[in-house]
Amino acid sequence: MKIGVIASMQFTDKMLEVCEKLKEIGHEGFVTDLHKAMIGKNSDEIEKIKIDQKNNKDAIREFWNAMQGADAVLVLNYDKNGIKNYIGGNTFLEIGFAHILNQKIFLLNPVPEIPYYKSEIEAMKPIILNGDLNKIS
Repeated sequence: MKIGVIASMQFTDKMLEVCEKLKEIGHEGFVTDLHKAMIGKNSDEIEKIKIDQKNNKDAIREFWNAMQGADAVLVLNYDKNGIKNYIGGNTFLEIGFAHILNQKIFLLNPVPEIPYYKSEIEAMKPIILNGDLNKIS
C-alpha cells in the first residue's frame, strides 16, 4: 500500500523513521518533498521554514500533488504543545484531501480532543491504530 505519512513538521525525523518501518512491513511510505529543509533543525527553525514554505513554495499544493495515486495517509498524531494526539491545521487539511480522494485514513493515536474539528475528523472515519503499524491493511 502506498501511504503518505503526515504530521506536524516538528516530527519530520519521526515521519522518516515511520516510512522505514512501513517499508519493513511491506508498504511504501512517503512524505512531502519539502521535508529535507527540516532535518537537523530545532523547533524554532522548523517553524520559520514551515511558514516560508507555505507562503513561498506552495507547500499545501505540493503535498496534494504527492497524494495523487496513494492508497492512504498515516497521521502521526503525537503530543504537541500540551495537546494529546495533536493534529494541526495543515495535517487536518491533508486528512480532508485523503477523504476526498477516497483514501484510507490511519491515525497512529486516537482522535485528539480539539474543539471545532474533532467531529469532522471522526466523520471521515479514520482507522485508529493505537500505536500499532501492523494494523494497517
